Amino acid sequence: MARMSVFRFSALALLLLSACCWADNEVGPSQEDDSAELSVSELLERANSNLIRSANDPILTEGDIAIASEDERNADPCTSKGCKWGKNSDGKVYVPYYITNHFSDREKAIITRGLESFSSFSCIRFRPSRSSDRDWLSIESQNGCYSFVGRRGGKQVVSLARRGCLYHGTVQHELLHALGFNHEQTRSDRDNHIKVLLQNVQSGMEHNFRKIATLNQGTPYDYNSVMQYHKTAFSKNNQPTMVPIPNANVSFGNAKEMSRNDKARLNTLYKCCECPHEHIIKNKYTYTHVFNIEFGANPPLCCFTVTEESFSDVLTDDQRLPDQQKLQP
Repeated sequence: MARMSVFRFSALALLLLSACCWADNEVGPSQEDDSAELSVSELLERANSNLIRSANDPILTEGDIAIASEDERNADPCTSKGCKWGKNSDGKVYVPYYITNHFSDREKAIITRGLESFSSFSCIRFRPSRSSDRDWLSIESQNGCYSFVGRRGGKQVVSLARRGCLYHGTVQHELLHALGFNHEQTRSDRDNHIKVLLQNVQSGMEHNFRKIATLNQGTPYDYNSVMQYHKTAFSKNNQPTMVPIPNANVSFGNAKEMSRNDKARLNTLYKCCECPHEHIIKNKYTYTHVFNIEFGANPPLCCFTVTEESFSDVLTDDQRLPDQQKLQP
């Protein structure tokens, strides 16, 4: 009887252990208890900290930017050669992607939501890859969260590790890298807005704060950008590694998703607000004019259809016409 009780206890324990492991794999280990309180940059730093890099892993700089060799630390490959994804004749930028089978259905849903979010405010359209695609993003659960900057050619890995990387904002962050964007604190005019305190930076991590000859798309420095790291990023003593100037009390590095300026510079870089159908269209009943317009308070709304009768030369935010039909940019 004692043996039977021990056997039953052992079987029960094994069953509970198996259920625990199954739940961990099914639900995904990406949801830490305090994750809702952390910014994208904090989530990325935590996910990529203390990782043991293998010989097969790419070199990482600035925490999550993949580079092919040490030589690329001193020259941004995206600004030294063309790295944008091409625009189609319909004005859309189609970026092929493939999600590997590392992920559960719930995890794939998080990734897909991040991919699809770009279509709501830009001309970027992530679409499933085809056999005929020469360049595509391979979204995989590798060693941490990382992406190369811009289109590299061929298969291009975007790593979203199941443990720590699967959040809406981190997906957007890595996709922005793949579209050609660097971190906010490395942009060319950084010193006018951020003071870097190298004395607080971990030894060997100083390169994470190098400036790049970035194309800032006419947008202001954005403390709320999803690409701006938090104030103690790469700190060796939990003291700030960056301080806003001239006002040191400005909050920064707290973004949990793309900011308005993130969206504006993406639309500017890819010329999403240049409508490919700017001409007069004649139909049976009326003439329709398609033109470009941006409403200042909103993300760029590029293309509108307006009937000739209600067309005005200048529209302000308050002059939205009742028969406007928004066309997806």
